[in-house]
Amino acid sequence: MAPSLCCSRVENVFSSGIFKLKKQQSCVAAANARNGSIALLSSSSPSSRISLSGASFYHSTSRPRSLSVRAASPSSPAAVAEPEGIKINSVPTKPIEGQKTGTSGLRKKVKVFKEENYLANWIQALFNSLPPEDYKNGLLVLGGDGRYFNIEAAQTIIKIAAGNGVGKILVGKDGILSTPAVSAVIRKREANGGFIMSASHNPGGPDYDWGIKFNYSSGQPAPESITDKIYGNTLSISDIKTAEIPDTDLSHVGITKYGSFSVEVVDPVSDYLELMENVFDFQLIKSLVSSPEFRYMHRNQLSFNLESVFHSYGQSNYVHTDEFFLNASLKLWFTFDAMHAVTGAYAKPIFVDKLGASMDSIMNGVPLEDFGHGHPDPNLTYAKELVDIMYAENGPDFGAASDGDGDRNMILGKGFFVTPSDSVAIIAANAQEAIPYFKSGPKGLARSMPTSGALDRVADKLNLPFFEVPTGWKFFGNLMDAGKLSVCGEESFGTGSDHIREKDGIWAVLAWLSIIAHRNKDKKPGEKLTSVADVVKEHWATYGRNFFSRYDYEECESEGANKMVEYLRDVISKSKPGDQYGSYVLKFADDFSYTDPVDGSVASKQGVRFVFSDGSRIIFRLSGTGSAGATVRVYIEQFEPDVSKHDVDAQTALKPLIDLALSVSKLKEFTGREKPTVIT
Repeated sequence: MAPSLCCSRVENVFSSGIFKLKKQQSCVAAANARNGSIALLSSSSPSSRISLSGASFYHSTSRPRSLSVRAASPSSPAAVAEPEGIKINSVPTKPIEGQKTGTSGLRKKVKVFKEENYLANWIQALFNSLPPEDYKNGLLVLGGDGRYFNIEAAQTIIKIAAGNGVGKILVGKDGILSTPAVSAVIRKREANGGFIMSASHNPGGPDYDWGIKFNYSSGQPAPESITDKIYGNTLSISDIKTAEIPDTDLSHVGITKYGSFSVEVVDPVSDYLELMENVFDFQLIKSLVSSPEFRYMHRNQLSFNLESVFHSYGQSNYVHTDEFFLNASLKLWFTFDAMHAVTGAYAKPIFVDKLGASMDSIMNGVPLEDFGHGHPDPNLTYAKELVDIMYAENGPDFGAASDGDGDRNMILGKGFFVTPSDSVAIIAANAQEAIPYFKSGPKGLARSMPTSGALDRVADKLNLPFFEVPTGWKFFGNLMDAGKLSVCGEESFGTGSDHIREKDGIWAVLAWLSIIAHRNKDKKPGEKLTSVADVVKEHWATYGRNFFSRYDYEECESEGANKMVEYLRDVISKSKPGDQYGSYVLKFADDFSYTDPVDGSVASKQGVRFVFSDGSRIIFRLSGTGSAGATVRVYIEQFEPDVSKHDVDAQTALKPLIDLALSVSKLKEFTGREKPTVIT
């Protein structure tokens, strides 16, 4: 049955801007109970259709609007050399302070990016920083995570790209492309590079965050040599080259030509899905995910209401509760939380359509401009809805989540959290036997410096090259391009491999599903399955356990946070091996510095660390991923080889080190913070 719903009951699916249905616009909704899809049909425009089950999620009652690029002085825009059929204007502008690019691009509040020429200046400064051969008459990719302001920003970027002589822009439908997908598309289409519109795991909406970054032709984030040039050019910029072309309709797949310049709108999923099918054994995973034996604990003929069909969209308050019957289950085996972010566009095509998962295994599966008023950061604090489900008495056996732009992940078993540090180590240890892409074995392993040493132990046992790099995915790229690295990860919920040049949330989920499927492929019906917890505990028994935790103090006053780091640098300058810190003996203390083994570039002041004689570590960093204030991160790690102690709670095992870290840093004194915002 397909009950009708009035427009007012479904308009809250959309937040604002292009997502909002006007109240006066009459529409009907049909709910398909078999596949969990929703279709909205506008009576004023019968051809206007919104499918909430696939990759098309957006509806706009008007053409997308771009930011106007305005002259900073009364002088008129000057015409410049033009591509065939396009008029190019040179718009006077002035430098704007605060455009220094961080580890993952430029991130600020939306209201800052909406200031006159703020975004346009940065985009033009980027083109001024690149050799002409890197973009003239070339192909650039454009996509983002679906957050507020992306559609407006996309139009501005397209016009400035045309104004600077780019030949073609390839953009995801509705401006949607996950960060991993942008990297995949750049590599497959042999593009010159690409723009990613995202503030990653930070909140979205008119009062929150927006971001932009540029990836090079290998699909990796631009190196510091380029981001430093961009910043330098923002300090001296005098004009913006922009094309006089109309806003491009991004809601339909196809090619729009403006003289010799063109914009191609593409399906955001297809290239990425093709790559995933080449990396993993989808048939093996499907045998696990879609099999009744694995998919459910038991099946029943069960009566339930329509709200449960819409549960994955988080819209149960806006639908009728007409009851109907389905051949359903009392317990799902697999649950994926897209957090109303970009992976909602990928979850159904991959997990449901290709791998046979149930539609109601997808939570928060509709990308929204404000992420449903949530914080799309897949950790124990911000993905609490998923955590509560996984720790419930009758919770699923496997759960996962991804973040705003789809490059981070969290893996959970029933009542069991897998730390990101353990996750990358376990993927690396099982890659060759469980994932076809690694059938010849990984080339090398790497982790960011704050990430626990669990991966080091795998590299040592497998006799693989190992690298410790600063935080920031760009530091892995050179190693990959040089053929030295296959699997890598960061403790900040980022995991990936050399299939692309970005961390990849869905890749990590598929890697874990591959490991579980491989471990259970020969199990007979009724036989106890190997669970997520079983895999992790077997790994600990083999390699030992690295107890690990991270304390995040978000949006601290920058002055106090910087003073704390300077104080710590003074402490380490006076320290020496053998110094006693409570019951711990110092092995060394430093401010981490990295020399790239491929190009010799040096990254300094990457984190203050105290390393003790038993292998325990305390690390302090200021994060560059926020848009306001400073985020202080404190990392605590201790190795435990004794299997009988592996089930101790991490916070209990690490309490002496945590107390030492807070004492040594005088964190409360410098920041005024009594407790962390997030504990991982």
